Amino acid sequence: MPLLDVQNLTTRFHTRNGIVRAVEDVSFQVEAGSTLSIVGESGSGKSVTCYSLLGLIPQPPGRIHSGTAMFDGQDLLALSNSRLRAIRGKRISMIFQDPMTSLNPFMRVSTQLIEPLRLHLGLGKKQALHRAIDSLAEVGIPDPEDRIQSYPHEFSGGMRQRVMIAMALITRPELLICDEPTTALDVTVQKQVLDLIRERQRDLGTAVIFITHDLAVVSEMCDHIHVMYAGRIVEAAAKLELFRRPLHAYTRSLLKSIPATHPKGDDLHTIPGLPPDLTLDAPCCDFKPRNRIGKPELCITDRVPELIEVEPGHLVRNCPGCLA
Repeated sequence: MPLLDVQNLTTRFHTRNGIVRAVEDVSFQVEAGSTLSIVGESGSGKSVTCYSLLGLIPQPPGRIHSGTAMFDGQDLLALSNSRLRAIRGKRISMIFQDPMTSLNPFMRVSTQLIEPLRLHLGLGKKQALHRAIDSLAEVGIPDPEDRIQSYPHEFSGGMRQRVMIAMALITRPELLICDEPTTALDVTVQKQVLDLIRERQRDLGTAVIFITHDLAVVSEMCDHIHVMYAGRIVEAAAKLELFRRPLHAYTRSLLKSIPATHPKGDDLHTIPGLPPDLTLDAPCCDFKPRNRIGKPELCITDRVPELIEVEPGHLVRNCPGCLA
């Protein structure tokens, strides 16, 4: 039985300009101790999918229209706010994309690290402080006894991200959601953060959902990959299978865009155009206008291509133009 089983999740935003179909009929499973990566461009619905699970979608304008998210026998989407708060931050934690906007700039790091320990585990202030210092040491913060009394702006970007990792893992969660945690970091610090997440996952046995647009990062981090485009999953497979045999034109375009796959001096591959306007309810292949690898003239124009299983565990949208 998977640790998390999400089925047919649909989340939309009701705005003055129309209904934004941010996530449409998304399903996936996460096994205990495994890593699932959700990949796609900005605006594809990756973050909204995970925010929906944790009740972090502002309502209004957001609204979860349908779906279930079973976590240890409980449907996260049907829980009351108080019951969801008991899980969020304790059994499920999240590392956000920009630690400077996630950490309170007016509070010392000690206060922010201690809060989940006192709130969820009921530890006393002194015991929680010792646990917080140990957590900073575990993520490689030098002189944690002194640095824990610092404010967020007194840390570098990489160190702030380490503080966020310490905060997310301090309650020993069963599931960790990483929302592009390395986007704002340089390559050296990025590798350090990824190694740290892998190390803590190995030590704690935590399952991880890794949200990113970078397939090079995915190649190191995950066991399974779900590729999202325009709010829908267009392809899903085990990591080695997806890299060995990508089927959908969008997946192939993303893989072709990795700089390391190009000879030195060659022009980088780019995907032309922009993602579609999600306020338009047009049942068709969303990738048709940008399809330069397949045969766009064969793309479906009268319905949404269905997600089919072409091999055990390998799913793809059945659009002839994108599969060509």
